[in-house]
Amino acid sequence: MRAYGRRGVLALAAGLLAAVTACTGNAQPAPTRSAAAASATASPSPAPPAVTRAEAAEEFSAIIATDDALRVKSPLEGRLDMVKNDVTTGGQSQIAVAAFLATGYAPPRFRWGAPTLYVPRFAPDEPAPWFSALVTRDGRPALLTFTKSDRWRLSSAAELLPGQELPKIKLDAEGYASAVAPDDKTVTISPQFIGPVHASVAETGTAGVTAGLLAAGPYTTDVAEQIASQREKAKNDGFSYDSIFSADNYPVYALRTEDGGALIQYSLTRTTTTTTKTAEDDYIPVPEQARWAITTPVLRRTLKLIETHQYATAVPPLTTPAAAPVIAHDGALTRASGQ
Repeated sequence: MRAYGRRGVLALAAGLLAAVTACTGNAQPAPTRSAAAASATASPSPAPPAVTRAEAAEEFSAIIATDDALRVKSPLEGRLDMVKNDVTTGGQSQIAVAAFLATGYAPPRFRWGAPTLYVPRFAPDEPAPWFSALVTRDGRPALLTFTKSDRWRLSSAAELLPGQELPKIKLDAEGYASAVAPDDKTVTISPQFIGPVHASVAETGTAGVTAGLLAAGPYTTDVAEQIASQREKAKNDGFSYDSIFSADNYPVYALRTEDGGALIQYSLTRTTTTTTKTAEDDYIPVPEQARWAITTPVLRRTLKLIETHQYATAVPPLTTPAAAPVIAHDGALTRASGQ
C-alpha cells in the first residue's frame, strides 16, 4: 500500500533538469584555478543524520494514511498481512492484529492531529534509526514511535494518562533530540532494565526488590494488588490462578529529557492462566473480551489470556533520584486459548 513512486519521479525530474541545464547556452563557466583550489580545501559539509526531521514528517504521514486505509472494511485481500508486515512491528503488530480479529476485520479508525516530532540525531550509518511523535489520537494525546529496518513501521503507541504531561525533551540547536543508550547509567533506571523492573513491580508491588523504583499507580502497584486478590479468590473457588509479565524481546526507545533524565518507551506481555483443580465439574468462564478468540462461554480445564501492553515512563536523572511515573499506556488482549 505504501507509495514511494513520488520519490522516483522527483529523482527522474532532477536528473532531466540537470541534463537540460548542461546542454543550454546558459551554463555557468568553469571555475578559475584559484576558485577550484579554494573549493578543494573547503571543509566538507557534515553528513546528514540517518533520519532527518523532514523525512520523519513524511514517514509519519505516509504510515498513518496507510494504516487508516487498511482499517476501512473492504473486500481487499491481505489487509491484515499488510498491517502486520508492512505497517507495524514490535508490540504494535500484536495489538493491530487483535484489533482486526476482534472486530471481524473492521477495527476502529482514528482521528489524528498534527504531530510534534522528536527525531534523534543518529549517525548516518545507524542501522535502526527511529523517531517519536506526540499527536492527538481521537482527541487524546498519544506518543507514537516509528522505527526503520528495511522500511519504516509503527512500533509503539501509548496514550498519555489523565493528568500526565510529556517531559520536556532535550533538543539541539537544529531541533534534533538525543537517544539514550540502553546501558546509560546517568538515569535511575537504565533503558535496558525498564521492562524487567516494570514486570517485577506489576507482579510484586511494594513487596518486591524493585519497590520504589516505579511510582505507585494503576499500571504498577495497583496491578500487583489485583493479581494477589484474584489469586486468593480463585483459590477459594477451587481454581489456580497466576498472572506474569515479561519484557520478551520487544525494542526499547529512550529520549533524553531537559532535566538529564529519560523518557523511555517499551512493551510488556502479560500472561494470565486459570486452571481447574477438580476436573470435570468446575467450569472456567471465558471473559467477554476473549470471545473473539474462544467461542465457548466456559472451559473445563484451563484458560490462558495473553495481553500486550505499551508504556512510556519518565525516568529521573541519577542526580535527583525519585520513583519514575508511568505517564502513558495502551494495550489489548492479543491472544486467548484454553480447553
